[in-house]
Amino acid sequence: MTISVIIPALNEAESIGAVVRGMPWGEIAECIVVDNGSTDATAEIAREAGARVIAAPRGYGAAMSAGVNAATGEMLVFLDGDGADPIDEMQRIVGPVVRGEADLVLASRILGKREPGSMQGSQVFAGHLIGWMVRVLYGFRYTDMCAFRAIKRETVERMQMSEMTFGWNLEMQIKAVKMGLRVREVPVDYRRRIGGESKVSGNLSASVKAAWRILGVFWRVRKQGVVSKE
Repeated sequence: MTISVIIPALNEAESIGAVVRGMPWGEIAECIVVDNGSTDATAEIAREAGARVIAAPRGYGAAMSAGVNAATGEMLVFLDGDGADPIDEMQRIVGPVVRGEADLVLASRILGKREPGSMQGSQVFAGHLIGWMVRVLYGFRYTDMCAFRAIKRETVERMQMSEMTFGWNLEMQIKAVKMGLRVREVPVDYRRRIGGESKVSGNLSASVKAAWRILGVFWRVRKQGVVSKE
């Protein structure tokens, strides 16, 4: 099964080169870095490191969707470009989907070991809150909304993803449960980002905006009909 790795990136010049070079190139078909309007050298560094670079309008979900549309692989792996996701554990994320044991596999930073300073308390709280809300409404408890995940391309296409902001990950997770997909969380060790500032939790303003958008996504997806599993 061919694998496309998709990395949304906004001003990640300090880390993106190391992330792309760290890809398991012998196991993947391509690494796509989606430049989300960077004002630094993110695109140039990613290209020099071996990635295929494409551009997308501002918005985390817009970058993810652009990556999906550009990918050639049957399997899609998503991760962030800050160097915090453990690329060397990619096979643990991809394996269950390849073997037909799961439809969506998510890395869980909450279940794994976190380097001090790698996650803020607000992120941990958000993971628990969303997990509780999904469990109450849909009977499945998530522990995290980590970007690091694997899913077949055809499954993403059936989901009809529409969220263009930071709520994209949550939209996928809720739709997976509503569709009756086999979801698995895998504990991973999470590191501090190599450089730069998080666009979601780097400061109080970013955290509040992200939280508001994520709650909005929860409400919108809640009102949508069930997408067919087939």
